[in-house]
Amino acid sequence: MVLRAPIGGLYRHVMDLSEALSLRGHQIGLVMDSATSDAQTDARLEALSIAPALGVHKMPISRLLGPHDLSTTYNIRKIAREQNVDVLHGHGAKGGFNARLTRMGSRRTIAAYTTHGGVLNYNGNPLVGKALLALEKIILPLTDAMIFESAYVKKSFEAAIGPPPHLSQIVYNGLAPSEFVPLSPDLAEFDFSFVGELRAIKGVDILLRALVDVRRANGEPATLIIAGAGPDEDKIRALIEQLNLNGRVDLAGVRPARQIFARAHCVVMPSLAESLPYVALEAAAAAKPLLATNVGGVKEIFGPTANSLLPPSDVTALKKAMQATIDNPQAAASEMKSRLEWVKANFSMEMMTSAIEDIYYKALDRIRHK
Repeated sequence: MVLRAPIGGLYRHVMDLSEALSLRGHQIGLVMDSATSDAQTDARLEALSIAPALGVHKMPISRLLGPHDLSTTYNIRKIAREQNVDVLHGHGAKGGFNARLTRMGSRRTIAAYTTHGGVLNYNGNPLVGKALLALEKIILPLTDAMIFESAYVKKSFEAAIGPPPHLSQIVYNGLAPSEFVPLSPDLAEFDFSFVGELRAIKGVDILLRALVDVRRANGEPATLIIAGAGPDEDKIRALIEQLNLNGRVDLAGVRPARQIFARAHCVVMPSLAESLPYVALEAAAAAKPLLATNVGGVKEIFGPTANSLLPPSDVTALKKAMQATIDNPQAAASEMKSRLEWVKANFSMEMMTSAIEDIYYKALDRIRHK
């Protein structure tokens, strides 16, 4: 498994998949950036029931391309050759780039790629964005198998880059049976919760502005707990101060999602862009009401409840939805139950692992019978 940043939903997916494949008898190794981490990076590694048999290899892997990528590719290739690796599975834009570059010239190793949004979600310098898309097109022929985490991502990828060569399949992220244990609403001390990276694309500023005028049934102001870290943390603290939300908003730092969900009645995900967010899946599985924006593959998670999705960057729409959740908790609970059944039926760890394992075998069979 090759990735850059061992944080967030991408990292959670890699850990889940690595453990599930290990339990099926496969030998797994991990390659990740040595300079990026958060409070859950090591905790997730330590929580694996089976340690990666091929080791955990940390090395400098920057977000953007540079001359150092040559040494990174060399190091990954050296590891792959020494351990007779069959599959290089790249996750995210940089993980996918390194995995496919490492695979170049091999007649026995395949490169699989899961975008997790990848370059499709890049919103920095437009020229850099164009260069990244161009690079994706150049290295696309090195991709033996494309695994799309949502139909939305597959459609976006094909529109921006082109049809993937060889094998491609939509495989939804999966949850373990233990994650479908409902969280009791009796534990909730806040009205709303947010879990995610603190950066502009997650829409935390929209959430804070929407919260200002939301009230409980007794007239008291509604409250919010925020869990996460990121480059915009100082801006968010300043906005809390500016909006006079001190005492109503608790910044809890990086915490496990279910731990935060348990402390609030409703989960809010006001993202401006997403791929197939674990936060939405985890909230649904925990039997929590969920307010989310209609971005990326979120509609696929919401299934029969997709009509309740909100437009992104719309403070007024979010405020109304938050107030409605407080005013009519029965309706929120009814929608939550419908969504829970949909997620149970379509987003299991077993289904995810079996589908990806099957893709590996098909890609290996194809390359070895050329």
